[in-house]
Amino acid sequence: MSNNPNTQQRSANRGFAAMDDEKQREIARKGGQAAHDSGNAHEFTPEEARKAGRKGGEAVSANRQHMAEIGRKGGEARHQPSQP
Repeated sequence: MSNNPNTQQRSANRGFAAMDDEKQREIARKGGQAAHDSGNAHEFTPEEARKAGRKGGEAVSANRQHMAEIGRKGGEARHQPSQP
């Protein structure tokens, strides 16, 4: 890899990550649609979705400090004056 700053600057402005958000969304949408059209896209069954949600919930709730912070924020929000 070259240490030339001009080369690094040029490579930083290439590819998917350098595109604006709207262009990225457009390309991603086309890719997703093509996958569905060709039958290669995975669609979760209700059972698969339940398992995935349960697994994610277990992973989050295993972090006791994170759960305590969530509870604290909820308690604080509940005791705030209502917004008009």
